[in-house]
Amino acid sequence: MSKQLQSDIVLTLVTMIWGSTFIIVKNAIQSLPVYNFLFIRFLLAFLLLAAIFYKKLKKIDKSTLMAASLIGTMLFLGYAFQTMGLLYTTASKSGFITGFSVVLVPILEAILLKRKPTKAATVGVVLAFIGLILLTTNIDLSINIGDFLTLLCAFAFAMHIVLISKYASKMDTYLLATIQIGMVALLSGIVSLIFEKPFIPTSLDVWGAIIITGVFATAFAFVAQNTMQAYTTATHTALIFSLEPVFAALAAYLIAGETMSIRAIIGGAFMLAGIILSELPEKKIEKR
Repeated sequence: MSKQLQSDIVLTLVTMIWGSTFIIVKNAIQSLPVYNFLFIRFLLAFLLLAAIFYKKLKKIDKSTLMAASLIGTMLFLGYAFQTMGLLYTTASKSGFITGFSVVLVPILEAILLKRKPTKAATVGVVLAFIGLILLTTNIDLSINIGDFLTLLCAFAFAMHIVLISKYASKMDTYLLATIQIGMVALLSGIVSLIFEKPFIPTSLDVWGAIIITGVFATAFAFVAQNTMQAYTTATHTALIFSLEPVFAALAAYLIAGETMSIRAIIGGAFMLAGIILSELPEKKIEKR
């Protein structure tokens, strides 16, 4: 099995985990402040990875620490701007604008990494974006501060993907993932202390959500993303991640009985077609 195919399979699994845990997170933050939840979730993931990779952490160099901290800051800003944006805009518009990162990634990749996407990848991005439009319903064309904040969220998430592509082939990806997760925990804890009234939850349901998202959607997912992005492009990664709302809709259907409209199903088909098309001429990128 080629490294490219391995990365596609693992990144798709990561996207599936994120999409399927969306409803779990949504239920958890009904009884726990958002940044309080993020702090505990990412702290659990950091402690787990630190215990596994403690020997590597002892030998971490300054360049890896700085790069991982920058990537972690971008990841935190994505969550932060998305959460603030939701205070002033609708969930459907938030999902649509956040998904705009699939368009931003190839632009940032071309500017920062001097790596232009192939023609097929470009067409794939267009198809994925059309699918996102179809998948996201009830969007109006007015612009407010919430939309702008969510656009900053999309930029931060796009930068997160591009920066991982920049450093994953040069540095220890286990350390990159561990430190960036620790950075999100640190920043979430600071914001929670300033703007929220953090507390340790007692509900078993909330702790179940924290453990599931902390272990699988955070520790495993970000280690997998950092490691697999060494073998593929940022644009291709963004295309695969664009399937997250599709998996979220499927999980909502299976777990909560929510139905998908015909429009949403067609949108998901467009996004899948975009990913398949981008796959055809993609050159394999071997880790240096």
